[in-house]
Amino acid sequence: MYLGKLLLTCAGAGALTLAATAATGSNQWNKQFQIAGKADLRVELDDGRVEVRGGDASRIEARLLLNGYRLEPGGVQVIDHQTGDAVQIEVRVPHEMHWFQIGDHSIRLELRVPNGLTATIHTHDGSIVAENLNGTLRLRSGDGHIETTHVDGSLDAESGDGSIRVRGRLDSLRLRTGDGSIEAELSPGSKVATGWDLSTGDGHVTLTVPGDIGAELDAHTNDGSVQLDFPITTKTSSTHDVRGRIGAGGGTLRIRTGDGSIKILKR
Repeated sequence: MYLGKLLLTCAGAGALTLAATAATGSNQWNKQFQIAGKADLRVELDDGRVEVRGGDASRIEARLLLNGYRLEPGGVQVIDHQTGDAVQIEVRVPHEMHWFQIGDHSIRLELRVPNGLTATIHTHDGSIVAENLNGTLRLRSGDGHIETTHVDGSLDAESGDGSIRVRGRLDSLRLRTGDGSIEAELSPGSKVATGWDLSTGDGHVTLTVPGDIGAELDAHTNDGSVQLDFPITTKTSSTHDVRGRIGAGGGTLRIRTGDGSIKILKR
């Protein structure tokens, strides 16, 4: 399937669309997807940065910007698919292009999405930035940092190699990185409802939470210390381990770092 062509096939009541809305040789692609109810967005990039921002419009707006690449046969390709309110966007970069790059090259996918969505966003090599989003978010980067600002709802973010920075009001939180620090600042109204899990192989963890938070803390660092701003009903306490109840208790707050300190601070 080459860019510049449109393939439409139907199976029963569903339709699959593999489309490119830019001419062959272009360095930019744009498309809008109308949403009637709750959006379900899935994004996959071989290589590139993703920026996603929330809005009030009932549509998903996508724009791909290329620097040093072109949308062309043998080059970068975009495949998109919409069924009802479910939208999939895939950006493919031929493997051999990574070995013959000269000069400045970059790929950036910009998304504006409706609030209340479910989104799964994955880039194999690049950072992810998310702002002003409400819903259920799953963010994955093979190699790059992840940063979220003013997010609300549920967040599951993971990087193979990169730091993670989070600000927002969350009920469900899972943050993991193989190599990098984790810094999360949670707004009033955040709750450890179904358990939170923060883990890094190499880096510090700093978690700032509302003063009325309740949780069952399980914190461990292989090489570092655990510091708390909160009184805690202690079950286990040492330089590297702290387990006990914060406030009225609640779900499990699990924090792990292979090499780095852990700080739990009060807003």
